[in-house]
Amino acid sequence: MTLKQLKYLIGIVDGGLNITAAAERLYTSQPGISKQLKQLEAELGVQLFTRKGKSLAAITPAGHEVVERARKILREADNITSLARDLTAEQEGTLSIATTHTQARYVLPDVIKAFRERYPKVDLELHQGTSEQIAELVASQQVDFAIATGSQDMFSDLTLLSIYHWHRIVLVPKKHPLVRETRPLDLETLAAYPLVTYVFSVTGESSFKRAFSNENLDPRVVFTARDADIIKTYVHMDMGVGVIASMAYECKDQESLKAIDAKGLFPRVTTWLGFPRDRVLRGYMVDFIHLFAPHYSPRLIRSAAALETQEQVNELLADLSLPVRGGCDQDTAAAA
Repeated sequence: MTLKQLKYLIGIVDGGLNITAAAERLYTSQPGISKQLKQLEAELGVQLFTRKGKSLAAITPAGHEVVERARKILREADNITSLARDLTAEQEGTLSIATTHTQARYVLPDVIKAFRERYPKVDLELHQGTSEQIAELVASQQVDFAIATGSQDMFSDLTLLSIYHWHRIVLVPKKHPLVRETRPLDLETLAAYPLVTYVFSVTGESSFKRAFSNENLDPRVVFTARDADIIKTYVHMDMGVGVIASMAYECKDQESLKAIDAKGLFPRVTTWLGFPRDRVLRGYMVDFIHLFAPHYSPRLIRSAAALETQEQVNELLADLSLPVRGGCDQDTAAAA
């Protein structure tokens, strides 16, 4: 059994059991992969796939067990390679990140700029998507870091570091009736207007929906989008009242849009960064996390990465205060 055979095995599984597609992804030939697969099955003495004609139909129960262990072996092989590179070429490598549009558009640009200035020879890959899409990238081992909000149940294999808190804000055109309201905004008043907000998670519970449900309110959401810029565009068009992340409110938006504090209406939200629990963090990876979250020292990051369970990580970070991130003219303060 060789690492090449295990790599081909995982390539077949991640390619939807299509050997031709796996060969293209791995830059090899279809006959070569088929030959290595037969040799692996012969050596192990088990059938890894059921077949229909010349095509693979499904993974056998034994195949599932072998695939799970093969992934661990290949990850450890990558860790050994990363460790060797750390000792010989700390300034070179690749950092692949999966995150949401809000993080990529409003939070990460300054961090990435500082990182690129410090590590010009590190290739940076940024993938944007929903929580579900980020989870898929993590599961297929295509990214080093995931940065998202909520939905932690989908990332049970990652070490999660809470980075900062944020609140939602309500966004309206400057001539909207809510601007003239003298009373503090409440959910009942907000529910009387058509709403424009983010796409809801397919699998996770939405704290946005839950806030209204707890008050026995059924708001009319007329439009959803992944992109806060698109939400702001439709608020400009007076299509509805926007509800967005506080950090998505830029100073230029003040010219035509009014932000109304919604801190007490919806639960506080936490953005986190995660990486595979068995991943060896290279020096530049630790530095990226420190640039993104200066309240995490490199020593603390490495200590968290060395722990075996998320419960241990949470205990280590229990006394760490996280900043609260806002948008234009909103202070960033420390919060427990």
